[in-house]
Amino acid sequence: MTTSPIERAADTFAAELAQRRVERGMSKKQLAARMGFDPSYISHVEGRRHRPTEDFARRAEAVLATGGAIWQRFREYDQLRRVRIGPPPHRDPPVPEHWLPPGTGLIVEQEEASLSYQDGVYRCVVRRSLYNAGTEPVTRYLIRVAVDRYPQDPERSNRHHRHHPLSFAELDLRAYCGEPGAREPMEWRKKHDRDAFKEVWLLFENSDGRFPLYPGERAPIEYSYTVGQEKWGQWFQRAIRVPTRQMTVRLDFPLTLDPQVWGVETSLSSEEAPLRTPLARYDKNGRAVFEWFTEAPPLNARYRLEWRFRASPDALPASTAAASGGARASDRMRSAGIVQRGAELLRQPARQFDLPRDEHTALDAVARLRDTLERLDELHPFSKGVGLAAPQVGLPWAAAVVRPPDRAVEPLVLLNPRIVDASLETDEKYEGCLSFFDVRGLVVRPLRIDVEHARWDGGRQITSFEQAMARLVAHEIDHLQGRLYTDRMAPGEPLIPVEEYRDAGHAWRY
Repeated sequence: MTTSPIERAADTFAAELAQRRVERGMSKKQLAARMGFDPSYISHVEGRRHRPTEDFARRAEAVLATGGAIWQRFREYDQLRRVRIGPPPHRDPPVPEHWLPPGTGLIVEQEEASLSYQDGVYRCVVRRSLYNAGTEPVTRYLIRVAVDRYPQDPERSNRHHRHHPLSFAELDLRAYCGEPGAREPMEWRKKHDRDAFKEVWLLFENSDGRFPLYPGERAPIEYSYTVGQEKWGQWFQRAIRVPTRQMTVRLDFPLTLDPQVWGVETSLSSEEAPLRTPLARYDKNGRAVFEWFTEAPPLNARYRLEWRFRASPDALPASTAAASGGARASDRMRSAGIVQRGAELLRQPARQFDLPRDEHTALDAVARLRDTLERLDELHPFSKGVGLAAPQVGLPWAAAVVRPPDRAVEPLVLLNPRIVDASLETDEKYEGCLSFFDVRGLVVRPLRIDVEHARWDGGRQITSFEQAMARLVAHEIDHLQGRLYTDRMAPGEPLIPVEEYRDAGHAWRY
């Protein structure tokens, strides 16, 4: 199979890197640590699955000290890559017809989108190299700014932004056209102004005149804006609405926040899936920088980077910790009064009520559980339903409250419950627990259970539960018996971080 010059140049770079690494007696892991990259990134470059970047080449040259060999291989590759982007501005670029949709006008030859966070404020800077491949002058360019504070809970997010709308004043939107040192400010005009969404026309004009982008011409543009963390949310998305040849997305966070970043992508032909290539990371001057690159992304594709700050609130400045929501999920649950895993009470069988003699004690326990569930609504959307057992709020009694996925249904109160029958038919789904909410785990449960539980007058009754309610009730009964859902997981089955759990915000499906 014939390979292109740029592919051969990338192969030559990868071979040079691998050879020099072996000559220095370094493993991929050792080289990655010295360069400040993830070991998988070294493997992807050497395996020709990921193209080198300038920063990667500079760091590899500095660590391996090859006398410029690695840097030269990168320059050879980069020169061919730039030629493929297009020749000098005085000639029309040889654009492959299959790459451009019919009637194409404007092309983004290269996009670099950077988002940085500091002291409770996000700053976004987007640079695009534009080429007019059409037949008419381009006089304006549409940009969008969208925020979503609680992306897993649309109703809550909409309510939040109604009370705290995004404003143009706080955005401090600025735009420029042209090369550094000779760039012109661009005026802009509103198109749509919503609480959490802005659309703006960047105009190829200012008070000194107009400078349309004529057919066959190129021009770099840059725009920037700021958004406070109370409105942004911990995600950054790029959508491909104009034919784009190359795109780089960069996130820049303080190292003190101990950031973790991952990404997903969607397109018209595929559902949400992890990014096809890994993010690169390097640490510099107290900052953690995450970078991701793609070539020829399809139109209407969306690339979304998400993150969490793993540092505890005690490691953050007081003002930042209070507002950021950057604490771990388990820390937020702990602050709401939920007993966390490791506490002895969670491993002890709960005490049975002697009803009706213990009715007042039972009423107090149920009231405590209901109040705690209401407080938890401010911390997390429970689209699958939610349950809470008395030991989880520090009470030793056999009481639990379960709220169904349908919020219109009244929460279920269980006193002295026990499972007396279960169907042979089971299914396996991910569960979470308020007592260790940072992870999720796969658990097999019966699709139907029969539960005997006490009435307030001391009598007994049996109630059948199916599907989601069967899972929720069984989970809480386990708590009252001193068991956690991890006890029911298959041997060797791993827990996954909640940030990697892709079904958050959705009810279980049957």
